[in-house]
Amino acid sequence: MSAALRLTDLHSYYGKSHILQGVSLEVGQGEIATLLGRNGAGKSTTLKSAVGLITPRQGRIELDGRDITGQPAHRIAAAGLSLVPEDRGIFQLLTVEENLRIAERRGSPWSLADIYRIFPRLHERRRNGGGQLSGGEQQMLSIARALLNGPKVLMLDEPVEGLAPIIVEEIVAQIRLIREAGVPILLVEQNLAVCSQLADRHYILELGRIVHCANANEFRNDPDTIDRYLGVKA
Repeated sequence: MSAALRLTDLHSYYGKSHILQGVSLEVGQGEIATLLGRNGAGKSTTLKSAVGLITPRQGRIELDGRDITGQPAHRIAAAGLSLVPEDRGIFQLLTVEENLRIAERRGSPWSLADIYRIFPRLHERRRNGGGQLSGGEQQMLSIARALLNGPKVLMLDEPVEGLAPIIVEEIVAQIRLIREAGVPILLVEQNLAVCSQLADRHYILELGRIVHCANANEFRNDPDTIDRYLGVKA
């Protein structure tokens, strides 16, 4: 399977702190991969390095085989690598539909009708202000805006953190639909049940290094490794 996104030997710093110490991973076409690890392992730093919010000092980032290392964030976004950040970043004073319309991009395979099909709640709330939405609805809006950009790879940072179980189920179903539509996904998530339901491949990050990689089956059948690195029983 060819890689939609490949990170090779990434080293990133915050000031003098060496956070990523040679991170290598890939997301195949049509695949969901998870990046797991304890708090402070470097998961969000990996995503920010990939999209150019942090410039790696060493390593290579390839999107669909094209080297995008060191490019500014707006060029990486235009090339098709989209990050849905943990803080969601929606415009509180704009309506749902206005939030979506400003994200529309000419040539994107995703239309507003596609978005409303996958996220029926957003259609119901389309005239509500962004600040009137629940946390789960704001998360859906953030993902939907990223899709309207027509991403080649979608990266999600903690998409179900703090959400009610019924909303988590809804977002899991929506992530599946996005993958079925052909969008590869790199998922950072603490909820292991969600990761196990969704992912084809799992990477575990510890202190800025990838310490374990497994396919879905191997991961499911190896609770000892999960416990060693993540500190929970599967």
